[in-house]
Amino acid sequence: MKYGITLIPGDGIGTEVSEAAVRVVEACGLDIQWDRVEAGAGALERHGTTLPESVLDSIRLRKVALKGPLTTPVGEGFVSVNVTLRKRLELYVSLRPVNTLPGVETPYKDVDLIVFRENTEGLYSGLEHEPVDGVVETLRMSTRGASERLARFAFNWCRYEGRRRVTLVHKATDFKIADGLFLDVAHRVATDYPYIETSDILMTHVCMELAKDPSRFDVLVMENLFGDILSDLCAGLVGGLGLVPGANLGDRYAVFEAVHGSAPDIAGKGVANPIALIRSAALMLKHIGERGAATRVERSVRLLLERGDVLTPDLGGHATTSEVTDAIIREL
Repeated sequence: MKYGITLIPGDGIGTEVSEAAVRVVEACGLDIQWDRVEAGAGALERHGTTLPESVLDSIRLRKVALKGPLTTPVGEGFVSVNVTLRKRLELYVSLRPVNTLPGVETPYKDVDLIVFRENTEGLYSGLEHEPVDGVVETLRMSTRGASERLARFAFNWCRYEGRRRVTLVHKATDFKIADGLFLDVAHRVATDYPYIETSDILMTHVCMELAKDPSRFDVLVMENLFGDILSDLCAGLVGGLGLVPGANLGDRYAVFEAVHGSAPDIAGKGVANPIALIRSAALMLKHIGERGAATRVERSVRLLLERGDVLTPDLGGHATTSEVTDAIIREL
């Protein structure tokens, strides 16, 4: 089987970690034709836009993409390329698996949860303006349709993956209409899946409960901003963003990505941790039906971490990006 996959290397350390992921995927023996396209800060310099239409065309043709980290300026500059990609391609689901990894010391054990985040609406709709000097108005957009498709995607995913407990995260005490809508729709969808236990919890409460005992949760489903916050919080429970994979999914397209930043301060030094994007590539392999290869990649990463003798500096080691990649390939 031949596969065509779009590769967006990204900014900063993106080129280094994306090439590491490509090497691991190709070491699985798959016949993949990569279409390398440029987006982000580098594309702005060379093409006058952070997201050339050719990038979207490539993903629309191939249906699947692997993406390295992209730079997003803070408080000024261009709009997030990640947000634009999700909206243009209707990638309405952010999927973030979070689980305890061998050899990674954290205060928490037996963490194994999934964060589902609505990816296209909420405060990330980008509807803000300054009606008068010194006053900024930001609108949160919530629709019944987006809430329903997220909930149904999450429950279907639970059915196929054998997950049995869904917790809906909300703040309906304050956002009575918006989060009230989300809860009403999600609970209605849940009635079609009577074998899945469904409950809901306030955003503030779930943060406290995660800090106390994250192992009590199985699948968390929520709107955009809450999902952005909680998915990163949950990554911290198991060792950080350098270890956790991520996927943006829709009905037609899928983009798998490293969820950490572009780290320009270490770009080109050869010490970037490639594990997050390699594990995202494993999710991608599972998505295209190569479950055996996906399992091999994930197992190889776990063996590497368990052994603990070839790690990048962020994990307490002295290995380079290439050395970590070589070690994972040897485990394959």
